[in-house]
Amino acid sequence: MKQNINVDFDIDAVIAWVDGNDEAHLNKMTNYVEDTSKLDNQLFRTRFDQVNEIEFSVKSILKYAPFVRTIFIITDGQTPLFLRNNSEKYPKVKIVDHTEIFKGFESYIPTFNSVSIETMLYRIPNLAEHFIYFNDDVFLMREIKINDFFSLGFPVIRGEFKSFDGDIWYKVIHQKVVKWLGKTTKDKKYGYKKAQQNIAVILGFQKYLRLDHTPGAIRKSTVNNYFEEHPEMIIHNIKHRFREPSQYMIQSLANHLEIQNKTCVVKDDYQLGYLQSYKKPLLWYKLKLTYFEKDTNKLFLCLQSLDQCPKHKLNYILNWLKKHI
Repeated sequence: MKQNINVDFDIDAVIAWVDGNDEAHLNKMTNYVEDTSKLDNQLFRTRFDQVNEIEFSVKSILKYAPFVRTIFIITDGQTPLFLRNNSEKYPKVKIVDHTEIFKGFESYIPTFNSVSIETMLYRIPNLAEHFIYFNDDVFLMREIKINDFFSLGFPVIRGEFKSFDGDIWYKVIHQKVVKWLGKTTKDKKYGYKKAQQNIAVILGFQKYLRLDHTPGAIRKSTVNNYFEEHPEMIIHNIKHRFREPSQYMIQSLANHLEIQNKTCVVKDDYQLGYLQSYKKPLLWYKLKLTYFEKDTNKLFLCLQSLDQCPKHKLNYILNWLKKHI
């Protein structure tokens, strides 16, 4: 561990978080959402609802990445349950409000758009040059070394180069059929892969680096320098209070810039355990989690949309996290 701790640069962790069940947050959102019926739509709600899984995300960083200097949690006037009246137990954890990172851009808040919020992460006061971005449903599974994220100060990027959807013949045909049927095509919706492709196109790539739900190593100066030269690209991403198809992921911006500059290490192994749908029998999830636990190559675990997990399965998963983190 000495090798991990004694480095000549600081490394921070950043987690964007929202409690969508908070009444004040819901009331605020009601003033901006065009179709209030969405507030009862499960697919819409899952972007905001949570089951306090951020507690395990933070604890996994504290346990398995002790070299992290500060864990910044970005919120909109909220505090995770495990930190309320208990923050002295977590001296490394700091809450940062949206008003701090949107300083000078106040007209764009409140925002309910994680893509917009992520765009401004590099503006966190006192953020280290080297930081790791986590979603609140991503956890470290075992001890992490610094060079899992940064090699000689350069980001380690996990991804695979893929063709753009517009260059894949069967996807083009599918889009045309969907459009002919009068349905909403993918280019009219925000999508995780699309948001990665959007910025790769803007930067002139012939293929894009496809990310998965792993923590992302980012250098603050890479993002800052780009936005200093292209300030219009900040506005492009933060002006939407809800997700919009033309937006791009800040992780993809940083990654593709590092690739262009040859200032990164690209790793085609995500080292990720991932669960999303919770419709299978409980035994299946028990076996999956056991497999993830025993596979020492798996460094990260993403449990997406836990708010949609049936209660008996959720209880098992949360208890599993308590045992392992």
